[in-house]
Amino acid sequence: MKYKSLIITLLLLPYCALAQMAQNQTLIHNLTALIKQKDNYTQQKKRKIKEAIDLLRVPNASAEQRYAINQRLFDEFKTYISDSAVYYVKENIRIAEELQKTDLQNDSRLSLASLYIISGNYLDAADLLRAIDKEQLQKPQLIQYYNCYLNLYNNYAFNNPDAKTYIAKSNAYRDLLLNLVDKNSTHYILLYAGVLTDAGRYDEAEKLLLDRFALMHTDEHEKAVLGYVLGTLYKKKKNVPKQIEYFAISASCDIKDAIKENASMLELASALFQLGEVENAYTCIKSAMEDATFCNAQLRSDEVMKIFPIIEKAYQERIHSQNTKLRNALLLVGLFAVFLIIAVVLVTRQMKRIAKIRKELYHKNRDLEQLNEHLREVVTQLNESNEVKEAYIGEFFNLCSVYISKLEKYQKMLVKKAKDRNWDELNKVLRSTEMIEQELKEFYKLFDDIFLHLFPHFITEFNALLAEDERFAPKPHEMTPELRIFALIRLGITDSSKIATFLHYSTNTIYNYRTRVRNKAIVPRETFEEKVMKIGKK
Repeated sequence: MKYKSLIITLLLLPYCALAQMAQNQTLIHNLTALIKQKDNYTQQKKRKIKEAIDLLRVPNASAEQRYAINQRLFDEFKTYISDSAVYYVKENIRIAEELQKTDLQNDSRLSLASLYIISGNYLDAADLLRAIDKEQLQKPQLIQYYNCYLNLYNNYAFNNPDAKTYIAKSNAYRDLLLNLVDKNSTHYILLYAGVLTDAGRYDEAEKLLLDRFALMHTDEHEKAVLGYVLGTLYKKKKNVPKQIEYFAISASCDIKDAIKENASMLELASALFQLGEVENAYTCIKSAMEDATFCNAQLRSDEVMKIFPIIEKAYQERIHSQNTKLRNALLLVGLFAVFLIIAVVLVTRQMKRIAKIRKELYHKNRDLEQLNEHLREVVTQLNESNEVKEAYIGEFFNLCSVYISKLEKYQKMLVKKAKDRNWDELNKVLRSTEMIEQELKEFYKLFDDIFLHLFPHFITEFNALLAEDERFAPKPHEMTPELRIFALIRLGITDSSKIATFLHYSTNTIYNYRTRVRNKAIVPRETFEEKVMKIGKK
């Protein structure tokens, strides 16, 4: 059974390796795209910084408020431009001293010490840490204090003849931190993974880190840190594909957070170079160099400069080799060109025959274009005919309205004459508005029938311009007063006074109806009536 499991494992290894390669290629492709978009994330960072700087310009801000804003700027700058971060944290030290608040002074001095360590100013960092009274520190400050010493000695051991001594001091502070840090935090996981790694217990460290990494669902800074530590662990295990996977993930997170002080891109470049992926390695090391220079991180710049010339030289040699291949290819193309000339001579005769056919097609196309032009003229005439039809319909309805108005005036004249002669009964009849109301009712019905016959989809298309809960639902073959107003507008009668005369409403009523309906529109109010006038047109 044991041998059977071993055989299955050996058979699956090639497939696992292929899957890992495919995954890494995708990660590198996405990372390369992110490097090209690096300026976009930098601009986002600049906007955040500008917002904070603008707050500093607010007049009459208290010292506590300025301290908080400076702290925000420090957080933005500490992995972006270290010199600017130093400036703002020094401002906070000055403010804390003015306020005589020891806890704020210690916070700012610890932040400044961490910056000095990143930028390689180890002596200044050590002086700052020695000046801090450890007994006055609260637990979070004490954690930061020990962490500064851990990083100071760890970084100072880099290229130092007495590296073992400083590594031992760094590990001593790591042991102190393990007793202080929350055992459920990522910080504790990273510290304990370091202990396991130093003890050669790589598998245990790997499981611990991967379990925590699985909880990271966003491109947050913790994910970048965990990815870097995992990549470093796989570097110790000499697993280059896994190095590439986690260094690429970490570097991608750093780019999205506009973090310029980063180590993942450098390590990724080194791992890619080991696999012979010179172009990708050069892209990564160039990005790492740009970030280190931008951030002014001395330690990171020193690390980059160790490998940059090697990768750049290999890249230039690769480019030279490609150019040589290109020249040979051009020579080969030249030979093909000779054969091509011969082929052109043979094809020319055939081209002459084709040219003749094309000429005949050209004349036929011209005939077709003339026919199309004629058809366009016919369509234009038909459209003009439709417009004339609409104009006459409008005029017809206007005459009907005028006729009703004349009847109304005639009735008033008879009423006046009847009053003069005291014909009370006649006066009573003539005063009745029943006839006018009936005529108006018939007129509206006639108008609705004719208009909806000419524009059968008017109500549907008109409702499409309105909010869903504001649409009209009149009886079949009828329109509401609002619909009649906009039907007249569709026919070209847009003047409110004319519409009022036509429908026997007051001008103010027409204006109110038009305004009310425009307010219900889902299209801009300014273009609503233009769209109404296009209903029914194609």
